[in-house]
Amino acid sequence: MKILYAFQGTGNGHVARAQEIIPILKKYASVDTLISGHQSQLKADFDINFQYKGISLLYNKTGGLSYRKTFTENKFIQAAKTINDLELKQYDLIINDYEPLTGWASKLKNLPMIELSHQASMSFAETPKPKKRDFLGELILKYYVPSERRIGFHFENYHPQIKKPVIRHKIRNLNPDKKGYYLVYLPSFSDENIIKVLKQIPVQWKVFSKYSKVRLKIKNVEIFPIDEKEYLTCFENCDGILCNAGFEAPAEALFMDKKLFVIPIHNQYEQECNACALDKMGIPNSKVLKLGEIMEWVASDHHIKVDYPDDIEQILLNEVLIL
Repeated sequence: MKILYAFQGTGNGHVARAQEIIPILKKYASVDTLISGHQSQLKADFDINFQYKGISLLYNKTGGLSYRKTFTENKFIQAAKTINDLELKQYDLIINDYEPLTGWASKLKNLPMIELSHQASMSFAETPKPKKRDFLGELILKYYVPSERRIGFHFENYHPQIKKPVIRHKIRNLNPDKKGYYLVYLPSFSDENIIKVLKQIPVQWKVFSKYSKVRLKIKNVEIFPIDEKEYLTCFENCDGILCNAGFEAPAEALFMDKKLFVIPIHNQYEQECNACALDKMGIPNSKVLKLGEIMEWVASDHHIKVDYPDDIEQILLNEVLIL
């Protein structure tokens, strides 16, 4: 069996999930990999056979999705040409983690594909969503990767085809502790905006920044360049995590029994849905980086117990490969 595993390079969660799934697939099949997108700070630790710039969601520095940058800085004509030129008939199965080029090529050329992603969970009516609908956001989620077969990942099993998060073994193998500081990963905000708020809260903050190339400290706020090893060490020993309302980072925080506060990226409907789901679980969130709400969260001792089993191999065998 020959498989193409195609995944999105916007954000770190798709790469993190690929790190777990690809070695399992290689036990049962010949696997090629394809990545498109250009906004991930996490580096793949496996060989990538095909890489394209693709189409990425782009952000401003105040916590919001920038439609202007997204529509002006992506090369849609080049992406359409790539979709037309992609030769995928040699694969028995295409597994797609929210990657639009192979998604559309598979649809237009009637090729066997299954979507295996967090975004796939948004297609089910049972998935928590905000009361206020975002029609553009819904359209993006529906048509960014068109798929007939899909398995989604989410914080809870809202539907039989929605599975619990894939927690990478780099996280499972940690020994969590609490050493009195808080970890921050808010790549949609500038360092200046983060420091302005957090320096007013008298605890230690360790901020991982995609903008900073050097490590520096301003009062009680320490800034780190993106480095996975350093991040995992800080993650292991922090009291809590302040992050955007993506999927993997909050899921890993819940798995590690860390306090969690999320801020959905403005205009990013998927993150608003994630914040809604976390809110139903009792996790605090805010639309902005708000001093009073962050201070209240730091003073609290609120934890949520979750059960995220290491079952991705069984899911792949029973519902994807069907060997």
